[in-house]
Amino acid sequence: MKTRKVRGGLRLLLLSATCMTASPLLAQDASVDERLDRLEALVEGLIERLDAQQMAAQQSEAELRAEQKAMRAQSEALLAETQRMQSNNQPLEQQLAALTERSGDGFQVGKTRITYDGYVKFDAISQRTSGGQLANNSILRDFLIPGAIPVGGNASGFDTDFSARQTRFLFKTETDVGTEHKLTGLIELDFNVTDGGNERVSNSFVPRIRQAVISYDNWTFGQTWSTFQNVGALPDSLDFIGVTPGTVFDRQPLIRYTNGGLQIAVEQPETTVTSPTGARVLPGDDQLPDVVGRYNWSGDWGSFTAAGIVRQLHVSTDDLMGVDDSAFAYGLSLSGKLKVGEKDDLRFMATAGDGLGRYIGLNIVNDAAIDASGNLDPIFTYSGFAAYRHVWGAKTRSTLGGSYFKADNPILLTTNQVTDESWNAFANIIWTPVPPLDIGVELMYAERSLEDGRSGNLQRVQFSTRYNF
Repeated sequence: MKTRKVRGGLRLLLLSATCMTASPLLAQDASVDERLDRLEALVEGLIERLDAQQMAAQQSEAELRAEQKAMRAQSEALLAETQRMQSNNQPLEQQLAALTERSGDGFQVGKTRITYDGYVKFDAISQRTSGGQLANNSILRDFLIPGAIPVGGNASGFDTDFSARQTRFLFKTETDVGTEHKLTGLIELDFNVTDGGNERVSNSFVPRIRQAVISYDNWTFGQTWSTFQNVGALPDSLDFIGVTPGTVFDRQPLIRYTNGGLQIAVEQPETTVTSPTGARVLPGDDQLPDVVGRYNWSGDWGSFTAAGIVRQLHVSTDDLMGVDDSAFAYGLSLSGKLKVGEKDDLRFMATAGDGLGRYIGLNIVNDAAIDASGNLDPIFTYSGFAAYRHVWGAKTRSTLGGSYFKADNPILLTTNQVTDESWNAFANIIWTPVPPLDIGVELMYAERSLEDGRSGNLQRVQFSTRYNF
């Protein structure tokens, strides 16, 4: 229709123009008709070309709209998928961000992020022991071991030692195993309580494994702090532990399940027995793991932990005249860290139980003794500590602490040459000139008494520097 109108309009236009310029001579009418026919043919050709171009343009526009619609649909689908993936990956991203924040020196190996930390520590210790001179290789010269304090000697001893053996190094790993699971690892080394080295030439000591742990979601496998111990309650001391007589302290292989504040674990068993001569015997033939249950509470006020343990003590050895027996052991420990004011805190622990010997104070007494019938008799103990930390300012802090241990030894079975009680007290001041570096001085007094009434004490001054990295 549109083409006919255009053609008609052009015909009228050409006819009008021709009539206006036509000669009055009738002989020219034929030539005018011919020219009109030629012009009409040209116009029709032009119109056909315009129609073809218009149809092509309409077709291209339709194809472009279809292509744009398809691209828009694909973009919307891709955006939705990206948002879904981002939502699913958010926890993992947060974990990786936190890991990077904790250690900017970490590095990536495949899907595993590796970070590290630890510290370099130097100790200078001068101490006097009232019960006699300490042996050159005595572990008591590095840190407080209550069961090693000399008693009943005729002369006191005085020793000064420098050491860097508490220096510690940790590797931490976190492997990307998807958004539904979390896999981490930890290896920790130090140089304490190891062979090698001497104070004469090299002072070279071999490293040891403190911790080697695999964590998968809620499960922990490997060697780490016993679930019965609350590491977070330990005081801020320069000594390795600080309140050794009154604290649970044990690292060992275990399997642990954690769900919120609840922890349940089975841990390496090991029975320590006092022989009829008072000697310590390690049979090494335990049958069942130690079982620990624990619950942790925390809030703005601080933290509190309640832990219980059940053990089977077992002996089957010729070292104890062919004794073959087992006994039930148990214990309960309450501990925590309570905030006092804006920056101060009070840390504490109270523990009691039957057959807990190796868990308390670095095995001050043994788990059990042997009665006249060849049966195990668990030894009851109770212990505890308290430590108050005061922050003087942005760079200085101090801790005042003390601990106590008591054993109810069956002396008819253990003799009266075993430890009856032990206690200690300490005070320190620690200065932090820059945040990674601590410099401090600590004074300590510790005492140990035997069942026969003999006792010995230790007086110590310790200077330490520690660079945390």
